[in-house]
Amino acid sequence: MNALSWITKILVIVGALNWGLMGAFDFNLVSAIFGTGSFAMVVYILVGLSGLWELIDLFKK
Repeated sequence: MNALSWITKILVIVGALNWGLMGAFDFNLVSAIFGTGSFAMVVYILVGLSGLWELIDLFKK
């Protein structure tokens, strides 16, 4: 498994944990760590792109 696969898997897990915390406790983990500025938006974009990458990787195998 290459570095890109590890990074995307970690970001997908972070995204899943964030959604779980939002649903269960109305707590946004990404905003708590990175604030509500533009860096948090970059994290959200990277999580979304990671999800797409993992989806593509799933169908390639």
